[in-house]
Amino acid sequence: MKSERFLVITGLSGSGKTVVSRFLEDLGYYCIDNLPAKLIPSFVDLWRRKEVEIEKVALVIDIREAGFETEFLEVFHKIREKVSPQLIFLDASDDTLLKRFSESRRPHPLKTRKSIVESIQLERKRLAEVKRLADEVIDTTDTNITQLKERLNVRFLKKKVDKMQVRMVSFGYKYGVPLESDLLFDTRFLPNPFYVDKLRDKTGKDKSVKDHVLQDEETEKFLLRLKSFVDYLMPKFVKEGKSLLTISTGCTGGKHRSVIIAEELKEHLRSQGYSVRVYHRDLYK
Repeated sequence: MKSERFLVITGLSGSGKTVVSRFLEDLGYYCIDNLPAKLIPSFVDLWRRKEVEIEKVALVIDIREAGFETEFLEVFHKIREKVSPQLIFLDASDDTLLKRFSESRRPHPLKTRKSIVESIQLERKRLAEVKRLADEVIDTTDTNITQLKERLNVRFLKKKVDKMQVRMVSFGYKYGVPLESDLLFDTRFLPNPFYVDKLRDKTGKDKSVKDHVLQDEETEKFLLRLKSFVDYLMPKFVKEGKSLLTISTGCTGGKHRSVIIAEELKEHLRSQGYSVRVYHRDLYK
């Protein structure tokens, strides 16, 4: 049985290998781009002996590597006896590849021919034997990024991703914005417990602070619209194939309002069936 823990991604230049690699990284694969074929057996031995702390691997290998044609097939036959890798070959029509190279204005890796068309045809010929060995061939001619991700989920990972891991982060603007944020919401316009003497030294985890903020009419209106907006966006991210979404809520110090809104949004998303973790970055600063 072919292993889903060890993938080899190859195919024609411009067929979508970079998109696949980034997608697999989001799914927890350790992706190595263009590892020389001669080094693959050594890496496989290290991985099998668990001398590298890597659970799942995806090697992206193609014609860019010198000696690919003469060395890859021999190496692949050797490692196939050890790890049973899945070989995934990406393909597309000549017209599609030509259009992609024209749009990106990047040269074809094979620079020995007079035109890109001739280079594409030469590469297709050189990779014919590799394609015949592939466990799966994906034709990306009429496939956009979202459709390609969906096909990868269904065909290779044997599952359909219909839920995302959501990471809620509360923070204080005075300490900087979380760079990993996909969505960021500013809560500094909400009533500030800092200016209430009995609440200043407490946090958004305390009931008295929560009541002070949540009972305000402005907060109620904001939460209603925020939840509606997030409900609209979540299926869009799921459809795109996103596996981790980071939502950040910020206030001045990251101790009161941002914490409360993050906790409220967490409960709402969990009620919708999403897996949500919360990190209050600046709660005790």
